[in-house]
Amino acid sequence: MSERPTSRPSARPPQPAVELYDTTLRDGTQREGLSLSVDDKLRIAERLGALGMRYVEAGWPGSNPKDAAFFQRAKGRRFGDATIVAFGSTARPGIAPDDDLQLRALLEAETSVVTIFGKSWTRHVEDVLLTTREENLRMIERSVAFLRSRGRRVFYDAEHFFDGYATDADYALATLRAAQDGGAEALVLCDTNGGSLPWTVDEVVRRVRSELSVAIGVHCHDDSG
Repeated sequence: MSERPTSRPSARPPQPAVELYDTTLRDGTQREGLSLSVDDKLRIAERLGALGMRYVEAGWPGSNPKDAAFFQRAKGRRFGDATIVAFGSTARPGIAPDDDLQLRALLEAETSVVTIFGKSWTRHVEDVLLTTREENLRMIERSVAFLRSRGRRVFYDAEHFFDGYATDADYALATLRAAQDGGAEALVLCDTNGGSLPWTVDEVVRRVRSELSVAIGVHCHDDSG
């Protein structure tokens, strides 16, 4: 009597990893009427770590004394399994990364991971930074490369990415390539105005994933309800 072969469930293809990156202590504190003390931020960071957050963006050390004090007090402390991240921007136009004070402040925070943002929208490159599109690309790549050369892992926040993509998709993608070429570990597409709808986000993320090789993140604001 022959034995009936045992059926085995088909193997599922491996799923891409999803890591959570919390911005409560930086982006969340921009809410009107909200002000956190350094002690508040330390306690919240501990709770976020206990909740299982992988990364906690804790502030901009180059922008205000409170955030600088937080990073000084956070040195050597454990926050569960969370990695504390310092936030800042690319170097300013015409300033070498090594001479940029806020990039220096990021290094002085002594976090293993830093996130810097740069301009994706041609309107902001020309009307806010008052620089050329080519110089903006150089600023992005050189700022990331500078931080990498100092031993930091770097995440790149593409500010106003979806608006920039709608205006000039090729240039918006070029800013991501500049960050990738500088050594960014992840590229975060920011819907800074909060007006992008789900199908637009889906379409743009698929295009970005098809053209770049590093990890992709999305930072959305639900301003459309």
